[in-house]
Amino acid sequence: MRRAGRATALLVVLGAVLAVLGTGTAQAAGYRYWSFWEGSGSGWAYATQGPSLVRPDDGSVQGFRFAVSADSQDAAKPRRSPDFATICADTPAEGGTKRVALVIDPGTADDAPDGRTPPALRTACAQVPEDASSAEALAKVAKPLRYGSDALLCAISGYPASGCGEQVDTGGSRTATADASVPTSAGVAAGDDGSDGGGPSAGVLVGIGAVLLLGIAAVAQARRRRG
Repeated sequence: MRRAGRATALLVVLGAVLAVLGTGTAQAAGYRYWSFWEGSGSGWAYATQGPSLVRPDDGSVQGFRFAVSADSQDAAKPRRSPDFATICADTPAEGGTKRVALVIDPGTADDAPDGRTPPALRTACAQVPEDASSAEALAKVAKPLRYGSDALLCAISGYPASGCGEQVDTGGSRTATADASVPTSAGVAAGDDGSDGGGPSAGVLVGIGAVLLLGIAAVAQARRRRG
């Protein structure tokens, strides 16, 4: 009987831990937003800072992609290679300025809010002062821009007309929770810990610890009752 009681208590603890872990998985919500990318060779690297903080060098390529994603690891990249020579071929260098090539990709119909038709992908060469940020380069060629809270970039050239980083039902296991937030990019600086939401949050880990402590206490109490 004593062993059966202990086994029952341990099963209760295990079930509670699994339930908390399930909550951690649910925190991976999908969001519709403009992500920010930096050209790297022939590919793209997800920016770790927002465009208002990045000050690209002359000859840099910056990308913006509107899509639904949960974090930097599953974010959709711009659908055009970062080819500075092609994008800025008709923009000669000038003293006191720099040239920044931009790829602006509004995404696909699946990414568009409320069934809207997204604008066509386009490129532009922004010639801006040498100390200009990526946001200033974008504003030079793609007004109007719209920003929301935390300097999040909400719209480029007026697209989309409304909304900003809203949660999206992805149809899978992702379910938004109260402490979910838009992934770091397109206007928001990286967090102090550099995390991108790839694993359980600190709150989930604390919850697991609390459940384990309660389980240990329950087992100890069961032992005393049967001692």
